[in-house]
Amino acid sequence: MTVKNVTKVVVVGGGTAGWMAAASLSKLIGPNIQVCVVESDEIGTVGVGEATIPTMMTLHQLLKIDEQEFMAAVQGTFKLGINFENWNKLGDSYMHAFGRTGQDCWAGGFQHFWSRGKQLDLSEDYGRYSASYVAAKAGKFAALPDQSLSYAFHMNATLYAKFLRKMAEQHGCERIEGKITQVDTDNDNGYIRSVTLESGRTVEGDLFVDCSGFRGLLIDETLHTEYEDWSNWLPCDSAVAVQTESVGEPIPYTRATARDAGWQWRIPLQSRVGNGMVFCSKFLSDDDAIETLLSNVEGEPLTKPRIIKFRTGQRKQHWNKNCIALGLASGFVEPLESTSIHLIQRGIIRLLQMFPHEGVRQPDVVEFNRQMSDEFVFVRDFIVMHYHLTERDDTPFWRHCQSMPIPEGLRHRLDLFKQTGRVFQEAGDVFAENNWVQVMLGQGLVPEQYHPIVDSMSDLELGRFLKGLSANVDHLVSQLPSHQSFISKYCPAESA
Repeated sequence: MTVKNVTKVVVVGGGTAGWMAAASLSKLIGPNIQVCVVESDEIGTVGVGEATIPTMMTLHQLLKIDEQEFMAAVQGTFKLGINFENWNKLGDSYMHAFGRTGQDCWAGGFQHFWSRGKQLDLSEDYGRYSASYVAAKAGKFAALPDQSLSYAFHMNATLYAKFLRKMAEQHGCERIEGKITQVDTDNDNGYIRSVTLESGRTVEGDLFVDCSGFRGLLIDETLHTEYEDWSNWLPCDSAVAVQTESVGEPIPYTRATARDAGWQWRIPLQSRVGNGMVFCSKFLSDDDAIETLLSNVEGEPLTKPRIIKFRTGQRKQHWNKNCIALGLASGFVEPLESTSIHLIQRGIIRLLQMFPHEGVRQPDVVEFNRQMSDEFVFVRDFIVMHYHLTERDDTPFWRHCQSMPIPEGLRHRLDLFKQTGRVFQEAGDVFAENNWVQVMLGQGLVPEQYHPIVDSMSDLELGRFLKGLSANVDHLVSQLPSHQSFISKYCPAESA
């Protein structure tokens, strides 16, 4: 035990990560601690993390956030999945939809039944057995009480931080304005003692949460925590972002379109559309990336294109001494599967579970770091799969992705699925069996066999089973309102 009685937590940096942490700490364990956020109006945030995955609801449930109030405040729309265009071949597309596809059995996932049906010409496209997929393609949505539609959100990240700041301040969190010019550490153990602002004010704390973005003011510049670089597996190192006017009703899914040296995102909000392109600077210049993006957006730009440089990877210690890094300070995996806010949330929930009320204990630090590292690695492998599993060889970038080495854990998963059709979800992996299956099939990886339990069904029974599943999906979707009409009644934007 090295720090006794953690009574004051200092969050350095605001933005999504900072205010998610501050709201969670102040509301969920606030009576026992003092929480403050040090941020400067002069320092901008990256602020393009506008798409999420369904796990975001976990933290919202803990915080008792009202969904309608939240969605109105962040000018949000609903998201049923991500549509991937041009990833396996030019002109191809598939959707990674949330929730279940088909019906699993104890011995294996639905893909085994679907594979046999495909051989017998009984199966439709894999997505036809997913309610989220069919609803997304039909432009329909509803938040159903039985949760038969799994969904996430598109939102304005800046407004989300503002929404959380209000919650944090209602629960006693103090916001301190100012730029940090100095960080003081203890000479004996190297723990952070305080930060000093440009104004001369010193802010002391027992525990520090670094949400200072790529800079990593505490975790990197002060504690010199090592960074594990993943650019050999994820070659993209740049992004350009721009907001545009809406030209039609928002669709209930994110679009991810592969380009010559990266990919483009499109995220529809109630008031505007978020666009951007992730690219590799070795194969595309910043100016050419801006030109490519602007020539492929709909609607007039509302902002100037902004270039963001990054290095994929993670801290070797997300928790070092009395400092926990969250968000971009802890690591970065490009937002292809909208996992940025999920990883922030997981760090916050783990911190709440292991909060060092009576001092930082090394077993907690080790366990926190092990769990965070594992989760980052699973997300990394899932993203690498999109790049590596491709038939595209039309540009130097895609030829590089085809031939690059991939992590051993991912190689095993791909081999297992190709040879047996099997997928096993690892503990700590946010992506379930159906998530892996959808992307592997979508990227052209077809299993060579299926589980023999499927053969216990006759051809007639299998055909009826598959038809029944797609009929159930069609029946559900036929009763849904359009995405736009649901939003208009449920959560119209406060200032759209």
